[in-house]
Amino acid sequence: MTHKIYQSFQAAKEHGEKKIVVLIDPDKFSLGNIKKTLELSIQAKVDYFFIGGSLVVNNMLDYCLQTIKESCDIPMILFPGNSFQLSYKADGILFLSLISGRNAELLIGKHVITAPYLKVSPLEILPTGYMLIDGGVPTTVSYMSNTQPIPANKDDVALCTAMAGEMLGLKMMYMDAGSGAKNPISSSMIDAVSSTIKIPLIVGGGIRTPEKAMENAKAGADVIVVGNAIEKNPNLINEMAEAVHGVSTPV
Repeated sequence: MTHKIYQSFQAAKEHGEKKIVVLIDPDKFSLGNIKKTLELSIQAKVDYFFIGGSLVVNNMLDYCLQTIKESCDIPMILFPGNSFQLSYKADGILFLSLISGRNAELLIGKHVITAPYLKVSPLEILPTGYMLIDGGVPTTVSYMSNTQPIPANKDDVALCTAMAGEMLGLKMMYMDAGSGAKNPISSSMIDAVSSTIKIPLIVGGGIRTPEKAMENAKAGADVIVVGNAIEKNPNLINEMAEAVHGVSTPV
């Protein structure tokens, strides 16, 4: 198994380069929308695609992955909402452990079920600590996972959670306010977490403008994920990418 995707995340962090991800939920995209999103993503030099959602069905997942693969070579990383959202057509998978919650099934239970499949798959496995942060409204993730998000004003809880995840050996940290979040994650929380851990930090949820994307990158996020805003207006992709790629940090 190669480790090219993780190495690219790690190398970008070491060099202070910010990366942008377009999150694609296969069940929300028509063929026309996917093709437009792909065209704009290629033009904007988007770094990765995250593919997944809470209620994705496998035939749509495979169809979406195949459509992307035929159009470009941007790495496709599965962002699974459950243990059934797996496909060999992708390049890698975020092997998520929901460390912000206390649901044992999402800390290790589902992983045991999928491990044999992943062991023999060509997918690059990316062990990732998933931290759900309160975005001001109930989200599908909190409902489906039966967990409470970390309060938006509890920077200390977030940084200690991320610290513990890194000590447990997780390779990346993903702070997410959830799809359609009313409030994105605060810069103070991003700064607190990023200054505490050495592994790549991914941030998403509620990022609707290039200005907010830039703000989060400057606060310490290594990777910015945009999804809901792009679904509503694919033309934002170029501005979002320019805002994120334009941020550099001292190394």
